[in-house]
Amino acid sequence: MKAGDLVRITRASIGIPKGSLGLVETKLKDTGGFTGIPDAMWRIYLLQAGRQRRYLGRDLEVINASR
Repeated sequence: MKAGDLVRITRASIGIPKGSLGLVETKLKDTGGFTGIPDAMWRIYLLQAGRQRRYLGRDLEVINASR
């Protein structure tokens, strides 16, 4: 996943339903989950809501990758 990729949100949160679309803006940092498996935190621009939120990579599904 990289900046410019179109993604689908796979986990619902307050104000953002599951299946919402967004664009990846930047990678914020790499995190280590409870299982010790590294995961990345991404800043996503949500198209329907018109705002930005942070998501873990495991909560995103890449639809169309930029080249």
